[in-house]
Amino acid sequence: QVQLVESGGGLVQAGGSLRLSCAASGIFFRIYEMGWYRQAPGKQRELVAAITSDGSTDYADSVKGRFTISRDNAKNTVYLQMNSLESEDTAVYYCNAEIHTTVAPRLLYWGQGTQVTVSS
Repeated sequence: QVQLVESGGGLVQAGGSLRLSCAASGIFFRIYEMGWYRQAPGKQRELVAAITSDGSTDYADSVKGRFTISRDNAKNTVYLQMNSLESEDTAVYYCNAEIHTTVAPRLLYWGQGTQVTVSS
């Protein structure tokens, strides 16, 4: 069974930094695109950043220049470096990954979420 496990969330002051990690475990053949989403209270889940298997990236306008997504394919892990954090970045952050498993060639998996709280 494939799992995505996130870590690195927490409480930080405005202007500070956090680094989120998300590691995939289990039996699978390949990980395609990986991404980070977030959901603030009362709001819909939104894309923060995504990265393809060859390293192409995409960012929400609200985080461009402040957040950086990266991945280590050898460790099956995706990272989100968050700098210059703002109170508006407060949310539960979820990672996802499109994975080729024994069940299907492409399945979308989600992590359990990690809370990021930015105090002003």
